[in-house]
Amino acid sequence: MINTAQLLADEAKYCSFGDTVHYVNPPKIFTGCDGSYMYDDSGTAYLDLQMWYSAVNFGYKNKRLEQKMIEQLQELPQVASQYLHPTKIELAKFIAEDAKSKWGNDGRVHFNVGGAQAIEDSLKVVRNATGGKSLMFAFEGGYHGRTLGASSITSSYRYRRRFGHFSDRAQFIPFPYPFRRPKGMTAEEYADSIVREFARKFENEYHAVWDPKTNQCEYAAFYIEPIQGTGGYVIPPANFFTGLKKVLDDHGVLLVVDEIQMGFWRTGKLWSVENFGIKPDVLVFAKALTNGLNALSGLWAREELINPTVFPPGSTHSTFASNPLGTALGLEVMRMTHEMDFGRQVCESGAYFLEGLKELQKRHKEIGDVDGMGLALRAEICTEDGFTPNKALLDKMVDIGLEGGLEYQGQKRGLVLDVGGYYKNVITFAPSLMISRPEIDEAMALLDQLLTKAKKG
Repeated sequence: MINTAQLLADEAKYCSFGDTVHYVNPPKIFTGCDGSYMYDDSGTAYLDLQMWYSAVNFGYKNKRLEQKMIEQLQELPQVASQYLHPTKIELAKFIAEDAKSKWGNDGRVHFNVGGAQAIEDSLKVVRNATGGKSLMFAFEGGYHGRTLGASSITSSYRYRRRFGHFSDRAQFIPFPYPFRRPKGMTAEEYADSIVREFARKFENEYHAVWDPKTNQCEYAAFYIEPIQGTGGYVIPPANFFTGLKKVLDDHGVLLVVDEIQMGFWRTGKLWSVENFGIKPDVLVFAKALTNGLNALSGLWAREELINPTVFPPGSTHSTFASNPLGTALGLEVMRMTHEMDFGRQVCESGAYFLEGLKELQKRHKEIGDVDGMGLALRAEICTEDGFTPNKALLDKMVDIGLEGGLEYQGQKRGLVLDVGGYYKNVITFAPSLMISRPEIDEAMALLDQLLTKAKKG
């Protein structure tokens, strides 16, 4: 048994509070994991419905991926990033050939070590390709990381407030949020209205982004999450992105797709953008590429934007980028999921999970909205009117879930949830893509129990 009290005291004294650990008080210490579960030092199982912010898509201690990591540790665990090794090249080829088969564009892959770092690299690619333009469009509710560059295109001022003036702060455009759309509009009409308002910016020079004499936009690119992550797993109407992409193409604005949280089959496709029928100019990925076993991220960009004549050696660099442990794992993830007809599996499990949420919604009027695409799902927690955001109730649910005092089939259980949304009242579900039907049934039973307990105070 570990000495939890002593560890927490030491953490309070020696660890920075600058990360997100202290969003929960007291912080939770876990000592084990397997499949869809985390374990505390008493052996209590916690069903994890957020899987490390969608970084562990293929389950904790995935046997196939663990074995690949062991093999790579024994064969070639370390190579300086200025040298080549086989799996870097093979993984880049796999991603690039897959992209060409879907979008018809030649392209190249560049690796880094974290999502925000890959966003930084994408900003370099975009600025370089557009003659040094440093301004971007991005969405309200969008999240792309907390490094300085990524913070400039992340809509939350909270992440910029204490770090000086951001002269290259993005212009933030509304994202269509179907549950909270204006009255009297269908979701599709709402999406069209946002596209029309965005297109209006290009009607003349006095709307501040377009020079009609040179046909030049002051903004280099539009950064999007096809489904918003931290913003609350908001799924836009199907017509939205096709309209937006036409405006971008008509005015020479690049499209950068952030797949850091929704990539690697979370929505039933390798990339979530595939669900919306548009082609990216740059695509950024991270998290589940290695199932959380190694820090590896990267980007794919069209050949015109990243070929060696325009993006030469030394344009960007990270010591641990394309490390062999990470690329070996990433290659195995790609092979494994393509062998398993993964898209069908995720969509079937997602439909079953969403049906469970709808049944739960019938029993709890505080669940204002449920929605999902694949195994990216949401439940919006509200007051009894089913609409007014209820952050306090969700905060109670999170705390109770982490106490480990729930019960399922006569055993103690805990529940790991993630909070998102504009009002921090949305449960953003990102369970293991390997989750079983019995585990989904358990999730619904625990959520029912959790809501009932939280409402009692």
